Amino acid sequence: MTDLFARKELDPTAGDNRIRPLADRVRPEFLDGFYGQEHLLAPGKPLQLAIEEGRAHSMVFWGPPGTGKTTLARMIANTTESHFIGLSAVMAGIKEVRAAVSEAQQYRDTHGQSTVLFLDEVHRFNKAQQDAFLPFVEDGTLTFIGATTENPSFELNNALLSRARVYVLKPLKEPDLKQVLVRALKEPSGLGEQSIKLDDQAERLIVMAADGDARRALNILELAADLAPLHKGMHIIDEAVAKDVVAGSRRRFDKQGEYFYDQISALHKSIRGSDPDASLYWLMRMLDGGCDPLYIARRMIRVASEDIGNADPRALRLCLDAAETYERLGSPEGELAIAQACIFLACAAKSNAVYRAVQGAKADAKEFGSLEVPMHLRNAPTRLMKELGYAKNYRYAHNEEDALAAGENYFPDDMQPVKYYHPVPRGLELKIREKLAEIKRRNQQHEEADND
Repeated sequence: MTDLFARKELDPTAGDNRIRPLADRVRPEFLDGFYGQEHLLAPGKPLQLAIEEGRAHSMVFWGPPGTGKTTLARMIANTTESHFIGLSAVMAGIKEVRAAVSEAQQYRDTHGQSTVLFLDEVHRFNKAQQDAFLPFVEDGTLTFIGATTENPSFELNNALLSRARVYVLKPLKEPDLKQVLVRALKEPSGLGEQSIKLDDQAERLIVMAADGDARRALNILELAADLAPLHKGMHIIDEAVAKDVVAGSRRRFDKQGEYFYDQISALHKSIRGSDPDASLYWLMRMLDGGCDPLYIARRMIRVASEDIGNADPRALRLCLDAAETYERLGSPEGELAIAQACIFLACAAKSNAVYRAVQGAKADAKEFGSLEVPMHLRNAPTRLMKELGYAKNYRYAHNEEDALAAGENYFPDDMQPVKYYHPVPRGLELKIREKLAEIKRRNQQHEEADND
């Protein structure tokens, strides 16, 4: 089987070296050339020891693109004494997994050697495909190393996840990205033999556009090097060249992925926390990353009901108007209406009383089943239904004082009345709270009169 992640001996003079992307050519083979992830690779940390001592245990690298997941797996391949098989879930299926298992069994039986199976993009494997190699992880035939940009909690079988240690990789910080660029400019396998100078402003632009992604930084650098004009024997990557290359770059925003849900969660919680500035920041982050503005508008309609509710009913209408405005105007004009709604929601009085009431009523509806509708609450459009007692003794509220049928019961006969809705003492719900208190007092008076 072809090992996709075997050690590659690089020859800077090889004719096909420049054909390979810069990010692949300068991929470090040892920790001294790896930047970032200090929380995992500090001396004495389990991952650092596993790489330095050539030992492998089942693990999952989880993090955004360009943070070193594949590079760390290759380092383990270069240092471990185990047989190493690398697969990509984009190209591999159950057939390839079975072949890897067969190869691992052969190495174990003939050489007494264990096998490390590295599976890149492991989140692309469905549960059945993961099940194909799970038994061989359990019996020790394979040591599993996976790399994923998605949350392993949702993408990996629990049995597999319980046997692998999850390492969370973080976006690279600016100093780390700068060192990645410096190394690429110096390495003979990179751009070291091309007399390229990167000025400070261009470096700053590339680092900002990379947004924590080393691969993106190197791809931008490689494009900029191709466009850099020659000046006194040096190709100068200045601010103008960098701007041309990074134009249109977007921040990290994986639609429907982990970062998508993290950012929409941050927006929702900032609105709930009544912070208009943070709310606006996360809104702009999502729009800058390419999120559909109508998705955000729909989410804010939900927020208007869940977190504001009757404390300020205007919020729901304003969100609906913002969505309609965007549909009519599009971007960028319509985005201003969404921003207006976002700020209004953050500043509005908060109440989740409606949300809690719905959850409570939903739970009781499920628990009590199909309780009969009381006879006095049923409609009686026919003579037969009237004869059967439908609508008998129903009190028409509008004929009562203040349009209130005090003491009337609207719950099923076999269920005790329950109070689901508890208005908060804020915004319009303060008035609703007072109104319901008055209704409760009138009902109690009616009950006391009946008892007398």
